[in-house]
Amino acid sequence: MMNRFDRRNFLVALAAGLLVAACGKSEPPPPPPAPKAEAPPAAPSANDDLKPLAREVYVYAYPMVLMDASRQAFEARTPLDTFQHRRSLPDASATDVAIPNVDTLSSQAWLDLSNGLVILSVPDTKGRYYLMPMLDAWSNVFQSPGKRTIGTEKRDFAIIGPKWKGEIPKNAEEIKSPTDMVWIISRIQTNGRGDVAAVNKLQDQFKLTHHAAKGKGAPKGAAALAAADTRTSPVEQVAKMDAQSFFSRVAMLLPGNPPAKEDTAMVERMKKLGIVAGQPFDTSKLDPAAAKAIQEGAKSGLDAIMAAAAGTTGDIRNGWTMNWDLGRYGSNYGLRAVIAYTNLGANAPEDILAMRTRLDSGGHPLNGANKYVLHFDKGKSPPAEAFWSLTMYNEKQFLVANPLERHAIGDRDKPHSNPDGSLDIYIQHESPGRDKEGNWLPAPKDNFTVILRIYSPRAELLERRWEPPAIKPQS
Repeated sequence: MMNRFDRRNFLVALAAGLLVAACGKSEPPPPPPAPKAEAPPAAPSANDDLKPLAREVYVYAYPMVLMDASRQAFEARTPLDTFQHRRSLPDASATDVAIPNVDTLSSQAWLDLSNGLVILSVPDTKGRYYLMPMLDAWSNVFQSPGKRTIGTEKRDFAIIGPKWKGEIPKNAEEIKSPTDMVWIISRIQTNGRGDVAAVNKLQDQFKLTHHAAKGKGAPKGAAALAAADTRTSPVEQVAKMDAQSFFSRVAMLLPGNPPAKEDTAMVERMKKLGIVAGQPFDTSKLDPAAAKAIQEGAKSGLDAIMAAAAGTTGDIRNGWTMNWDLGRYGSNYGLRAVIAYTNLGANAPEDILAMRTRLDSGGHPLNGANKYVLHFDKGKSPPAEAFWSLTMYNEKQFLVANPLERHAIGDRDKPHSNPDGSLDIYIQHESPGRDKEGNWLPAPKDNFTVILRIYSPRAELLERRWEPPAIKPQS
């Protein structure tokens, strides 16, 4: 930030100069003036406001820039408006994705609604649970077709952008996106490796069809992005952007991805920074001090996001960290940015609530040298309308090799209840005994983390009337 001009020092120097000049005369210098009240500091210049302003706008816009970088990386491999399917469940050898999910097989697609609409066709899953959250350019979930919301029958949806004008095909239900950029992340319930082939057949029945607007063609597709960086993660790509690159990307994305109505104040902040929708942001037109302030502000914004991500952003109950307000962030721009940095594509709580812990009931790190039990009283097991699971991860957030090849345990595994109707899950490295292996979640030898996922959580959880019990060490 620029040094402020010190008016008081200037007046003192000026007075000293006058005093020296007076000493050269034959007349004695006048006595020093009586002390006066200190003059107030000069008002900060416009550049003094630029750093915090740039920081604020950076945090606000970070999710959209990261979404766009993620879309570009995806599009280099798969055309827009096309599903990319994950065809197999991960195992302990998989290190391509941290915190892998072993409950579902996923499919994802990026849509461009700027030149038409997209028809989404979903098959009859015959009662099988699935969800298809749709995220706008700001990483908010704006719609989520699936068993929870529409059942499991065959349906067709016309997904349109904010500027769409025209009729939609007959027999298609309208879904209006607030932005031209849309990310669909589909998950289909998968009951172990023996169920994978059946789910693969279902994946192939989910279809996307682009309907170009009159006079316009389909999206250009992956060929236009041959030079896209597919080796560097989107998070790293955004981190490497200087202020001019970052804010230029914001400006170019704004026309098709307008801020929400409740973001009026932030829109004014962007204008004050000099961001004009559809026009490059050019710091070369600014004086060097202003350009430096904006660059420092952008870096400060990224630093703030990273620092917050290293801490705890959720509600902690019995050692479990729980986030209740993901997916739709409103004006909580800080949380939105942190979740984008750590978990871009987070689900809305009505679809999935995931809670994580690495601590036992005494606040000590979970470690495979110890034995633990997660005990649910009768009638107090995780309140899931669909299903729930407890998944084991090592220190690097990957799955753990074990003799049972079991990486998660949940209600679909039908663990044995105690005579009083309660349920114990044994969490330890060594087998708890053959009679208890049906309730065993194998752990590594060293520190570990577990995540409890609840799919279609019931009201008592969404209303925060249920919480997971602490994991207790056993002697």
